[in-house]
Amino acid sequence: MAVLLVSALLLLTPSQVAPDDNHLLKNASDLEVLKFEVGVFGNTSEKYSTQVQPPGTSRHIPQTIIVGVRKGGTRALLEMLDIHPNIVVAATEVHFFDWDENYVKGIEWYRDLMPFSYENQITIEKTPGYFTSLRAPERIHDMNSSVKLLIILRDPTERVISDYTQVYYNRLENHKSVQRFEDIVIKNGALNTKYKAIQRSMYDVHMERWLKYFNLNQIHIVDGNTLIKQPLKELQKVERFLNLPPKIVSSNFYFNQTKGFYCIRSDGRERCLHESKGRPHPVVNRTVLEQLYSYFREHNRNFYKMVNQSFDWH
Repeated sequence: MAVLLVSALLLLTPSQVAPDDNHLLKNASDLEVLKFEVGVFGNTSEKYSTQVQPPGTSRHIPQTIIVGVRKGGTRALLEMLDIHPNIVVAATEVHFFDWDENYVKGIEWYRDLMPFSYENQITIEKTPGYFTSLRAPERIHDMNSSVKLLIILRDPTERVISDYTQVYYNRLENHKSVQRFEDIVIKNGALNTKYKAIQRSMYDVHMERWLKYFNLNQIHIVDGNTLIKQPLKELQKVERFLNLPPKIVSSNFYFNQTKGFYCIRSDGRERCLHESKGRPHPVVNRTVLEQLYSYFREHNRNFYKMVNQSFDWH
């Protein structure tokens, strides 16, 4: 029933004549200005519901979704893809498929949170919580069984530390007590595998759910460790996966020595990730690191077999 309802809604969307390339580039530039003004790059926009509709555009349910993983580099990936004139991105994490209170609001509520786009542009939404959600794979499949999925992953131990770091700073900012990384990760002398940050890095466990609903050729794994060092290399792979013309070039990136990572140069503007990105991580006890490496090793091997791809992880 859900599939039929979504299909009906998609059929009711007014069809439009796709603009030619010159028209697209001109209007895509207009959309870039609009996205910049509503605060995409500062991650401050709450909704697109009050956005002024450019002529010849409409809102579309995403054809591509970045489903995770938390602290894997999803924000960097989204903003870098936003350079491409054939891509428009949702400004915020919608949490439609993983939060029941949002899912019950229906597909039209979801569509209304998407940006306006032309017919030959791809709408992309990213919510990192989808990857580890028990319900998201089936719900996304019910919406569109042919959707393309992007999953950006990094070394699982690095991801755990980054996850901890985000929570650590959030608690400090809210004047709450904090614990050392080692005190959370190790309980009674053993690795605390109930720690959510560790469970999120068990990529094979979560990937198994996605492969129940989607073919592997619908899923592209982005190497988060490579993205921060060689962004163009990873983004060109995504362009090919999405069947998009190659528009992202090396001049779209420059290395910011102060921040220590690549920033974006596009449409005459330079912009970096939000200041909350790239925070220093704690120095972790070597013995604890080795315990994490050892624990994830088997999970990593299982994951490599699932996706027919290997990564340079510990």
